Amino acid sequence: MSRLKQLNWTGIAFVAPSIVVVLALLIYPVLSSIWFSFTNKHLLRTSYDVVGLDNYTKLLTSPDYWNAFGVSVKWTALSIGLQLLMGLVLALALDRVPRGSAVFRTLLIVPWAFPAIITAFAWKWILNDVYGVLPNLLTTSGLTESNIALLGNPDLTFWVVLGVNVWFGTPLFMVNILSALKTIPQEQYEAAMVDGATGWQRFRFITLTHIREVVGLLVILRVIWVFNNFDMLFLLTGGGPGSRTTTLPIYAYQEGWNLRQLGVASTVTVLLLIFLLAIALVAFRVMNRWEKERG
Repeated sequence: MSRLKQLNWTGIAFVAPSIVVVLALLIYPVLSSIWFSFTNKHLLRTSYDVVGLDNYTKLLTSPDYWNAFGVSVKWTALSIGLQLLMGLVLALALDRVPRGSAVFRTLLIVPWAFPAIITAFAWKWILNDVYGVLPNLLTTSGLTESNIALLGNPDLTFWVVLGVNVWFGTPLFMVNILSALKTIPQEQYEAAMVDGATGWQRFRFITLTHIREVVGLLVILRVIWVFNNFDMLFLLTGGGPGSRTTTLPIYAYQEGWNLRQLGVASTVTVLLLIFLLAIALVAFRVMNRWEKERG
């Protein structure tokens, strides 16, 4: 009873609405997806039956599911790798700019100033093979004989939308890495130079050591975000041509809304959740080891 009296009920009253919102918007959808994954729930039928692990068996033996999984892994790995590389290069370059770096930073984060839906439609207009700026520019300059369907060519579409995603995500890496670079004591670089360390050695043992925790956290967050990303890719390609850009979120959408198989779609999301939680668990263990090494 005494413990109840010691509780800050005013604070709890202020926090309670947020907890309710979290439970309503996060916990309930997750639990409902887990439940529906064990049923044959159909969007057009009110009744459904429990089917156990049938949905999981169906998906794990489905070529379409594994194709979507492979596209998701390829999409995420290349996106994060290129975003990290370009963000690191830009951050290192801006860190050496004595004046005007604020202007460059502002210009480089322009992609994040617009909602994803606006960005997607803008790029869809730029890449349109009839009136798009880029296909017409390529034809006018003589690089192509006629306008290329950049969003409809099976051999090009994935790489084109990958470029758009890299353009969109690079500023996040650049800004955060640049902030981490500003915290590195310059005395360490000066001492390393006195000891005869090369530029690569200074980068490896000083720069990377100081920024790897920030980079690690960014990679984890971006992997989860890009793997779950739906709007940008769907608005640009719809998962096509064919299934060249069909990632797991798009595959779940197709199963749930096109085929009305909510039980199967829920199973896709549960498998995706398990996969991402496993990645996050491994990544956080690595980061904890880095923190221990740093002391």
